[in-house]
Amino acid sequence: MATVKVKFRPSAAKSGEGTIFYRIIHDRVVRQVTPGYRLSSSDWELLESDRLSELGNGKRKSNLVSMKNWISDDLFRLNKIISGFDSSGDCYTADDVVSSFSIKEKQDGFISFIRDSIHQLRHVGRTRTAETYSTTLNSFSRFCSIRGDVHLDEVDGQLMMEYENYLKSNGLIPNTISFYMRNLRAIYNRAVEKGITVQRNPFKYVYTGVDKTVKRALSIKMIRKIRDLDLSLFPSMDFARDMFMFSFYTRGMSFVDMAYLKKKNLQNGILSYRRQKTNQQLFIKWEKPMQDIIDKYDTSGTPYLLPIVKDVNSDVRRQYLNASHLVNVKLKKIGIDLGLPIVLTSYVARHTWASIAHSKNVSLSVISEAMGHNSENTTRIYLASLDMSVIDKANKMILKSL
Repeated sequence: MATVKVKFRPSAAKSGEGTIFYRIIHDRVVRQVTPGYRLSSSDWELLESDRLSELGNGKRKSNLVSMKNWISDDLFRLNKIISGFDSSGDCYTADDVVSSFSIKEKQDGFISFIRDSIHQLRHVGRTRTAETYSTTLNSFSRFCSIRGDVHLDEVDGQLMMEYENYLKSNGLIPNTISFYMRNLRAIYNRAVEKGITVQRNPFKYVYTGVDKTVKRALSIKMIRKIRDLDLSLFPSMDFARDMFMFSFYTRGMSFVDMAYLKKKNLQNGILSYRRQKTNQQLFIKWEKPMQDIIDKYDTSGTPYLLPIVKDVNSDVRRQYLNASHLVNVKLKKIGIDLGLPIVLTSYVARHTWASIAHSKNVSLSVISEAMGHNSENTTRIYLASLDMSVIDKANKMILKSL
C-alpha cells in the first residue's frame, strides 16, 4: 500500500515563501505532488505543530485554517485514490497515484468548470452573462490563489463561508458579495445538472439576498454644478461629464445603450433605440442640450452617434467596456472634486433622473415607461432606494402637527 506524507520545502530567499508538497511512496519508489500552496517557514511551523490558536482571530489565522482544511481534503482524495487501487487488486505505481490525482484535479476543478462555462456562453452569443461570470471568476481565482483550483467535490458550505469572509475582509459590501455568490451558485448548479458533482447546497449559509440599494441620486442643484464645470483643460474628464449629462438628458439612458446608438436612430427630432437589457423600444424627443453634446465631437468617420465606439473595424463591445471604465474613473474624480455625498458613476444619472421626476410628482407609470422598465413593480423597487427626503419631510410635518 502506498503512503502519503505532507512535506515543506523552504524558500532559498531568507524572507521568501516555501512550498508544500505531498511525498508519495510505493514499492520504495518516491514521487511528489505539488498542489501550489505557499507560505513562510514560521507559518509552516505553526501549521505543522497545530499551534494556530496562538494567532488569535486575525486574517493570518483564517488563511492558515483554510490551508489546513485544503491539505486535509487533498490527503483524503489521495488516500481514496490509493484505496481504489488497492481494492482493485491490480498492480500500480507511485506515478499512477500522481497521475490520477492530477487528472482528476484538471477534469473536475471548479475554476476549470467556470472557465469552460464562460467559453460555452461566448460561443452561443451570451456575451453579457459570460462577462458577468468572468468578473466572478477573477474574484474567486484570487481567493484560491494560494491553493489553486478547487475540486468540485470540495465545493461545500465551509468553502463558501471562507470565501465570504475573504470578500468581507477586502471591504466588499453585502450586495457585491451576494452578486459573486449568486453567480457561483448558478455555475455550480450547472455542474450538478450535468452530473459532474452531487448537490451539497454549499450556498446555504452565505448571503445571496439583495439589500436595499443606498441612495445614488443627486439633487438638481448638484446636476447643474456638474453641467457647468469648466473642464476644457481636461479632455477625458470633459468627455466623462458630457456622457453623464447625455444620460441624464435622455431619461437616464444606460451607458451600454448610449454606446450602441447610431446616427440612423435619430430621425425627425425623435431618438429611438432598443434597450440592450430588455430589448424594449424607447422613443425620446430630441432636445437642444443633447444636440450640443453631439456637436461637440467629431464622429464623421463612424455610423455611431456618440464618440464611444470610434473604430468600426475593432471589437465594438471591447471599446464600450473600455470607455465605460474610463468614464467611471473620471466621474469618480469629478465627484470627489465637487465633494459629492456619493460616488459619482454613469449609473447615478439614471437614478437621479428617476428621483427628480418622482420629486416633481411625475406618476409612477410615466417614470416606468420613460426608463424602459418591464413593470411598475420594478420602478417601485427602483424608487425605494432613492431620495428619502420626501418621506422625511412628511414625517416632520406629522410630528409638528402633534
